[in-house]
Amino acid sequence: MSDGLLVRLKPAGPWRFGSDSGARDETAELYHSDSVYSAVTSAMETLGELEAWLDATARSADPAVRFSSCFPWQGGSLFVLPPRPLWPPVSPANPILRNAHFLPLSLVHQLLNRKPLDEDAWSVDPYSRCLVPSARDASQAGPFRPVLRLRAAVDRPSRLSHGAHHAAGVEFAPDAGLWLALTFAGESSQSRWRGPVEAAIRLLADSGFGGQRSQGWGRSESPEFETAGIGRVLLPAQPAGVAPPPTDAPEENPAVPEPPPPPGYWLFSLFRPGETDSVNWERSSYSLTVRGGRVLSPERPGEEKRLVRMVKEGSVISSGAAPAGSAADVAPEGFPHPVYRYGFPVCLPVSVGSAA
Repeated sequence: MSDGLLVRLKPAGPWRFGSDSGARDETAELYHSDSVYSAVTSAMETLGELEAWLDATARSADPAVRFSSCFPWQGGSLFVLPPRPLWPPVSPANPILRNAHFLPLSLVHQLLNRKPLDEDAWSVDPYSRCLVPSARDASQAGPFRPVLRLRAAVDRPSRLSHGAHHAAGVEFAPDAGLWLALTFAGESSQSRWRGPVEAAIRLLADSGFGGQRSQGWGRSESPEFETAGIGRVLLPAQPAGVAPPPTDAPEENPAVPEPPPPPGYWLFSLFRPGETDSVNWERSSYSLTVRGGRVLSPERPGEEKRLVRMVKEGSVISSGAAPAGSAADVAPEGFPHPVYRYGFPVCLPVSVGSAA
């Protein structure tokens, strides 16, 4: 497998992720992978790569590039939605820990390796719901916090305002931002698309991701790109899932170990199952979301996209092979061109037992 990219974004102001309800005064905690793909696709059109990009991604059963969702980082810590079977703890001594939504990758590694959690060493940042060390200065903010800004259109000749409304978003601490992971289908895909993808992300850092871009929201300082084997960065070494046979077993009747359970795949993206996917949903631990939104196109802009149900980040999917995913055409009825909802996941195999 070719190397992927780890991208760090350092926001230069507020960001708006949007919410499932679509309400202006609500914001999500994540900038989801389908929104990342949509933004990059818009930038590809500006770069003159649109048709080739769609052929290589949304129109392909095996896309050249896959995107994770954007997760928070702070200092040297990458935060992530942990695998659902591991979090929240079933019966923590400190029940406040159950409120944590994002965990540092280092702690997820510890939990995957069956190491106990020192509950006294951790606390929950109330604004970002990130699990942070208890020993740090109480005045130190978490990686982000929600904000609510009042917006209104102003008539310049009369200096009167009208249409006032609140817009919700998130603001980031000085040493914090968002990270995402990209994977390439192979060396040829990486050679062809790494340059355009980096150019698209740089363009978006200047023009903005997400909502309220006309107000200067969603911008970032120069992105940092790190070539990385995504599995080595995000997934720790795990213990073998099958115990060896006992050494005192009689030779004529050797103990036969139980076959290992099907692997689970930890999702870092939204996932829409494809035709080739064979998922054991009873053994999976997952949650669902419904994705909608409005069309951003010169053709009939602002019309509502068709709704699609997708599997959320942090879910663990039980499958004999890594889930392939798919893209759905969510264009309104009679729309002059397809509008794609990207559901190809970045995922990694984990051993966390069967779903509860």
